[in-house]
Amino acid sequence: MTTTRRTLLGTACAIALGASTLSGQAPAGADRILRDIKYLADDAREGRGMGTGGLDSAAAYIAREFQRAGLQPGGANGYFQVFSIDATAPVLAHCGIKPAPVKNVVGVLPGKGRLAGQVVIVGAHYDHLGLGECSALDPDSIGKVHNGADDNASGTAGVMEIARAMQGRNQRVADARTIVFIAFAAEELGALGSHYYVANAVRPIDSTYIMINLDMVGRPVDKRLSALGAESAVELLAVLDSVNATHKLVVTGSGNGWGSSDHAEFYARRMPVVHFFTGIHMDYHKASDDWQKVDAPGEAAVTAYIADVTWKFATRPQPLTLVFAPPQAPMAGAGGDRPYLGTLPDMSSTPGGVRISGTGPGSPAEKAGLRAGDILIKIGDKDIKSLEDMQGALLGHKPGDEVEIIVKRGDGTVTVQATLSRRGG
Repeated sequence: MTTTRRTLLGTACAIALGASTLSGQAPAGADRILRDIKYLADDAREGRGMGTGGLDSAAAYIAREFQRAGLQPGGANGYFQVFSIDATAPVLAHCGIKPAPVKNVVGVLPGKGRLAGQVVIVGAHYDHLGLGECSALDPDSIGKVHNGADDNASGTAGVMEIARAMQGRNQRVADARTIVFIAFAAEELGALGSHYYVANAVRPIDSTYIMINLDMVGRPVDKRLSALGAESAVELLAVLDSVNATHKLVVTGSGNGWGSSDHAEFYARRMPVVHFFTGIHMDYHKASDDWQKVDAPGEAAVTAYIADVTWKFATRPQPLTLVFAPPQAPMAGAGGDRPYLGTLPDMSSTPGGVRISGTGPGSPAEKAGLRAGDILIKIGDKDIKSLEDMQGALLGHKPGDEVEIIVKRGDGTVTVQATLSRRGG
């Protein structure tokens, strides 16, 4: 889970720290899950940091497991969707990281019948912090391998296990949605892998029925599981509860679809999402997040539930009713008496300005006609080349001011007038 946007951590800390194995016989899949986590979180994977051989080795392992689970390759290069991080991406300079090619790993279970053209996405990020150069919470351990067993070898193992659980299910029904399984790269650098996927989806992105995200699901306590984003569609809570009737976990569903993980990139494109999460703990973003602390039987129980949730969404004939809310993440110029524009900056590059990935509903930006993909190049008399420029330009105004904004859009430029407000006002 990236620390670039920590909006969920306050909620997460309400969950008790630590891990305890769920009572009873170990659920099916616990051995496989532990095997997967041990491989992904081994020191030999070098903390799955960007540009490491360990990250490439992890991607190859996931691709092999997708193939064994019967998934079709979903990338332009077999199971791999290769992309390069823009050398101007703010996070690279912040973390002192050199750009390098990375890859999402994508496998597809084709749908059937009337629902086959719609897509359920099941994803998790498989990267982590490498040697802790950036975002680690144990500065004394910088230079040591940060294995990220819970964050997020656990979610990646869960995605592979759900793919295995889907084998043969669509042979028993007439209609089922296509399920796309994705292991995202570069989440710890700002959800860059999911950002790239949304812009380069293997199935039309607007055919997405729901995105299911597994990020930190390896240390459940007392059968508790958070379903964050469960208020992103009217029907989600009822579906989650109906499936849990047989699993009997303690599932708490809450919140809109914004947050500090890959699902937020899909919600920004106005798609229902749910992020499954078993809680924050003292090893989060530290070198001590090792496989020995994962509760494999507990994760197996959680994963079995999520697999049934996935299948429910894959076969449910009714549509979902999106509930879209303003972003939780602080946006440039937001808060208090500071002027609020209401754009969500795109952190993947700095293309001669600030590209925006979305606007808040009812925000000054939306009212002015700004939209995803626009590149802000001027606010008032201030040229915009970075997020810092944008924030400085906004802070030169006050709520109620009308400002002229110039954006690049396609091959041309567009000038709009926006009346700044207070956040929530």
